[in-house]
Amino acid sequence: MSFSFFKPSRPKTPQEVAKFIKDSLMALDTKTVVEVRALEKAMEEVEKNFVTMRCMLIGDAEVEPNADQVLQLTQEICKECVIDLLIHKLPVLGWEARKDLVNCWSILLKQKVASTYCCVQYIENHLELLDFLVVCYDNKEIAVNCGNMLRECIKFPTLAKYILESASFELFFKFVELPNFDVASDAFSTFKDLLTKHPDIVSDFLSSHYDEFFDRYEALLTSSNYVTRRQSLKLLSEFLLESPNSQIMKRYILEIRNLKVMMTLLKDSSKNIQLSAFHIFKVFVANPNKPREIKLILTKNHEKLLELLHNLSPGKGAEDEQFEEEKELIIKEIERVARMHR
Repeated sequence: MSFSFFKPSRPKTPQEVAKFIKDSLMALDTKTVVEVRALEKAMEEVEKNFVTMRCMLIGDAEVEPNADQVLQLTQEICKECVIDLLIHKLPVLGWEARKDLVNCWSILLKQKVASTYCCVQYIENHLELLDFLVVCYDNKEIAVNCGNMLRECIKFPTLAKYILESASFELFFKFVELPNFDVASDAFSTFKDLLTKHPDIVSDFLSSHYDEFFDRYEALLTSSNYVTRRQSLKLLSEFLLESPNSQIMKRYILEIRNLKVMMTLLKDSSKNIQLSAFHIFKVFVANPNKPREIKLILTKNHEKLLELLHNLSPGKGAEDEQFEEEKELIIKEIERVARMHR
């Protein structure tokens, strides 16, 4: 009896891998795929090629990735416009293929060729790809995959700046309140990264889009959804109290409507929301340049405010003492303002 053995297949070059990925993704085009079996075969090819891409970029249990091959594959993916296909074909990919793509995405974005992130540069020249990823939050099947890819993009200032200033950014005010909890939570994570990862860019954006941004943000702070109120209030504290946003904060605490929102949140049934609201409310009160209208609101409501503050406590902990000191100062300032304007 004789045995025959298959020769092990020759390892594919980065150029071949990029070409195979491109060809298999293009075969998913619904205009050309007529038979169900043909589509299934095309999908199998995509998944097989994505596994090869993942192994080349990340390695596996047995083999470490080769830095030169990683770089070459990244260059080929940019040169052959495979990035467009990776993003545009996301809605038709299977679960495994999407998972492999998400795992590879951050590696691709981090590759530098002559001090340039070539995939990032490619996206900078095709910014509509970012808009496509944002809009994918409307598709709950792929929303979380797209969210992961977007957050990797947002790590790069130019890409974050584009999303902030694009019409797509407005969609996040809707996405964070979607009925699907997982999708809404993921959208909020991306929204948070956009507003906290690059403080100087965020400061410029808020300066030039102040009114429309805070109009929309107020709707989140006053949402009927507890999670939305709590998350958006906590996030507001994070980016408003960043030092590059000091001018934004000074502007914010001059407006009566913002003070009224914080006073309403101080009365919220949730203690967590009350405490978060206090940390912004105290800035209105402590402001040495309070407008007359703010002083009058504090005076008019001083009894209710003092009662709320006396009953407000973070519980036991290391921060308890500092909180009590701050609260005492705020109570004294409200009393002082009320005496002066009675």
